[in-house]
Amino acid sequence: MNYGHPLKFGTFITPVNHAPQQVVALAKHSEDLGYDLVSFQDHPYQPAFLDTWTLLAWVAAQTERIHIAPNVINLPLRPPAVLARSAASLDLLSGGRFDMAIGSGAFWDEIAAMGGRRLKPGEAVEALSEALDILRSVWDVADKRPLRIDGKHYQINGMKRGPLPAHQIPIWIGAIKPRMLRLVGRKGDGWLPSLGYVKPHEFRAANQIIDEAAREAGRDPREITRLVNIYGRFSASRSGFLNGPSAQWVDDLLPLIVHEGVSTIILMGDDPHAMETFSTEVIPALRAAASQALPSL
Repeated sequence: MNYGHPLKFGTFITPVNHAPQQVVALAKHSEDLGYDLVSFQDHPYQPAFLDTWTLLAWVAAQTERIHIAPNVINLPLRPPAVLARSAASLDLLSGGRFDMAIGSGAFWDEIAAMGGRRLKPGEAVEALSEALDILRSVWDVADKRPLRIDGKHYQINGMKRGPLPAHQIPIWIGAIKPRMLRLVGRKGDGWLPSLGYVKPHEFRAANQIIDEAAREAGRDPREITRLVNIYGRFSASRSGFLNGPSAQWVDDLLPLIVHEGVSTIILMGDDPHAMETFSTEVIPALRAAASQALPSL
């Protein structure tokens, strides 16, 4: 299935085991290598991590072209009305380079330890659904009415809308299970899983759930970008999926693009050499192979 989105590539940097300036240097290196996106984990309860929102703002100020995103934002510890204004502000300050990736939450003991609400799986999906409505409503400055939302998990009582982001911020949802996948289809701009949690052969069934939910909601499934976080190891000989030479990485990733509709591939890891190898050896060959198989790309 080709959903018609342009092919893009990004990096996913974990802000741990590095001095702060090393983390920023890896982000700037991503831009120098031509990546479209640099992203960071958001685990506010992890003391070894830099605060993700602060890091995103700092990186945005020290780069010029590359887009920035959380991967993914921890909604239970980020109130959606505040998150909406923070996102719009960072998008304006960065010249339209902020993209939103968001999840319903995990590690509930740690979330509760920081004062967040402990939610059951169904409640977490409900809360995320309400939050998506709040984000888009805050950004809808054309509607001059005060924002009022009486949800089960979030209440907005006359909030003034705005600011208007510099570009239409996409909202990508980290989702694995059917209930979350259906939410992607109803309300998401993109689906962002990680390999390891969703295996390559499971993409088709997940896409079908998303597509069916989109059509039931009156949406065109092609509106929804399919992204994926990947990880692997470059080596001289083949030894499993994404474990081998660059040519094997091309062979392993091409079916995700051609058959499963993935259009944004995000490399996880903090190894500058791997970032360089992927950029110089995998991306050009993968683009060429994808263009040959799908001329519309």
